[in-house]
Amino acid sequence: MNDLDARMCAAHEAGDGAALITLYTEAALIAASDTARGFYLTHAFVHALEAGDARANDLRAELHAMGRI
Repeated sequence: MNDLDARMCAAHEAGDGAALITLYTEAALIAASDTARGFYLTHAFVHALEAGDARANDLRAELHAMGRI
């Protein structure tokens, strides 16, 4: 996950909300546990809400299915 971490850091530094949604969603897909998956999906969801990104709906549905919302 080192490359993914580096890309996340770069996106944070650049303030690239769209990239952060994508990267946190990608991290959720490879997360080692449901707790980590929920963490990454929550971050993706928050960034999507802040950006007014349409992906927020799907992310919310995933979090809801996990019992996190």
